[in-house]
Amino acid sequence: MSLLQGDTLTQISFSVFENKGVFAVLLGSGLSRSAEIPTGWEITLDLVRRVATAQGVADQADWAKWYTAITGKEPNYSDLLEEIASTPDERRSILHSYIEPTDEEREQGKKVPTPAHHAIAALVRAGFIRVIITTNFDRLMENALREQGIEPTVVASEDALKGAEPLTHSQCYLVKLHGDYKDARILNTDSELSVYPASYDRLLDRIFDEHGLIVCGWSGEWDRALKAAFLRTHNRRYPVYWALRGEAGEGAQALIQHRAAKQVAINGADDFFKGLQQRVETLTQSQRQNPLSMDLLISSTKRYLSKPEYRIQLDDLFADESNRLMNQLDAIGYSGFGDLDQGQFRKLIAGYESAVEPLARMASVMGRWADGRDLPMVIGLVRSLDQHASRYGSGTTHLLALRHYPAVLIFTAYCLGLTRAERWHDLHSFLSTELPSRGADARTLVSELFLDAWSGGEDRNWKQLEGLDNKKMPLSTHLLQLMTEWRKSFDGVGLQFPLLMGRFEMMASLAYFESEDLSHLEGALVGYTNVERLAFMPVGRVAFDFDVQRPLVQELQSPSIRKSLLDAGFAQGSDRKFELFFENFSRYCQWVKWRR
Repeated sequence: MSLLQGDTLTQISFSVFENKGVFAVLLGSGLSRSAEIPTGWEITLDLVRRVATAQGVADQADWAKWYTAITGKEPNYSDLLEEIASTPDERRSILHSYIEPTDEEREQGKKVPTPAHHAIAALVRAGFIRVIITTNFDRLMENALREQGIEPTVVASEDALKGAEPLTHSQCYLVKLHGDYKDARILNTDSELSVYPASYDRLLDRIFDEHGLIVCGWSGEWDRALKAAFLRTHNRRYPVYWALRGEAGEGAQALIQHRAAKQVAINGADDFFKGLQQRVETLTQSQRQNPLSMDLLISSTKRYLSKPEYRIQLDDLFADESNRLMNQLDAIGYSGFGDLDQGQFRKLIAGYESAVEPLARMASVMGRWADGRDLPMVIGLVRSLDQHASRYGSGTTHLLALRHYPAVLIFTAYCLGLTRAERWHDLHSFLSTELPSRGADARTLVSELFLDAWSGGEDRNWKQLEGLDNKKMPLSTHLLQLMTEWRKSFDGVGLQFPLLMGRFEMMASLAYFESEDLSHLEGALVGYTNVERLAFMPVGRVAFDFDVQRPLVQELQSPSIRKSLLDAGFAQGSDRKFELFFENFSRYCQWVKWRR
C-alpha cells in the first residue's frame, strides 16, 4: 500500500513545497461563490426574473423553465446581457450590484475574501505561489493579498499588460482574464470570450508552459479562448491538479485528459486551499528550528536576565548555543571557492539563517533587556564568528565574504535589541568595536558587517533571493523581512518595526560616517556640487522609504535625542559632524532615487 494512497492533498502540498514558486493557480467563479457572489448562471436567472417582473410576469418557481417555454431556448448569460445592455459600460453597471457588497453584506461577511482567498494569499506571502489566473472580475483576491501586505501586479486589460512589471520580477502576478468589474472593458459575452488578444495568448502560453497548475472553481465548459490556450500547451514538465466537487463535466474532462491532470475531489474551495496552506506551512516548519525549543531558549534568556544571581546560567546558556552554532557552521562547510548558482545561493543563505536564528534571537533579547553585562559576551561571539569565517584566505571576494553572513545576522539582531531599548552608549560601543586587523585600516563591526560596507553585501548577491531581483538595496530589504519574523522575541507591541529598523540603520550609518576627517568633510562641502556625496557610508532602505525617513530625521534632530546621541559618542560628540552626517544622508537619498 502506498504511503500517500488516497491523500492527494498531501501529495500536492509536497509538490508545492518542493517546487517553490513553480505552481500557478487558475481560479473560476466557484471560488467566489462561497463569498455569495453569484455565478454567471445565477446572474442569468436573476436577470430573467428581473426582466420578467418588470414586464408584469408573476413570480415563478423555475425561471429557467419559464424562459425556455417563452423563448424556445435555454437561458444564456451572453444573450441576455447583449439584449439588456448593448455597451460594455451598461454591462459593467449591471454587474456592479452583484459584486460590490453593501454595508449590511459586509457586516455579515458576504462578498468579502473567503478562507480560500486568504489561504492563497498566505501561500503567496510565503513565496510558494507567484502567479494567479482568474476568470473572476471581482476584487476578492486582490483584497486578500493586500491584507497580507502584498501589492500584486494586476493585469486586467491589454493596456495593463503592456505596462506591467515583468512576470519574473513580480512577487505576485494576478491575471484577470475577463477584466475588472470597475472597468468597462470586461469580457462576459460568448463573442468576447471566444478569442483573447494575441498578447494574452502569449502570456498564457508562457505560464502554462513554465508552471505547474492548480485549477479550482472553473468548470472548463465555457471560456473558449482559455480552453484553447489550455489545449495549445503540450509541455508536462510540472503537474496539473484539478480540484473538483463531484464529477468533471465534458469540457473539463477533455482538458484533464489533454494535460494528464490529476483530479482532486474536494468538499469546497475553502477546505481545499486551507488544507493545502496548512500542510505547506507544516512542511516549512519541519525544516526550521523546533519552535518549542526556541521558545524555551528565549524564556530561559529572559529569566536569567531578570536577576544578577543568574549570570552564570546566562553565560553557560550563551556558551552552549555558541558552540552549537559553530558546529552547525562546520557542518554547512561553505568554503567560498567556486561559483554559486541561484539555487545554491538560496540554499546557503537559508541554511545560515536556520543555524543562526536561536542565537540571534537570544542576542536581540539581551540587547533589549540586559544591563551591560551582555556586551562583552556578544562582542566575543562576533569576533569568534569573524575568526571562523576567515579561515579560508582565498576565493572570490564577494562569495568568500558570505561566510561572514552569520556574524552579520548576530550583529543586526543585537543592534536592533539595543536600539529598541535606546541603549545608545552600548550601541555606539558595539558598533565601534574593533576586530583583529588584516592590514593598515582599522576594522570595526560597523565597517565590516553593516550592509554594503560588508563585502558580501553586494546587490548582485542579494538580488538572487525570491522577490528581490528588482528591488533597491536588496540586502536591507531582506534583513527587514527576516528580522520581522524574528522580532517577537524582543520587540513587544506598539512600535512599527520598519521604524525601528530604520532607526538602527541611521545609527549605524552615523557610526560609520563619524570616522571621516572633519576638515575633509568641510572641504567636500565647499568643493562638491549640491548632489555629490561628501563621503561614502552604507545606508539602508530608510533612504527611500519616506514613511520611515521623514519621522526619523525629525526625531533624531530633536534637541533631546541629539544630545543623548552625542553624549553616547555618536559623531565623536561633535555637533558639526552630526550636522554634516544629515547633509550627507540627504545627498544619499537623492542618489538612491536613481539607483537600480
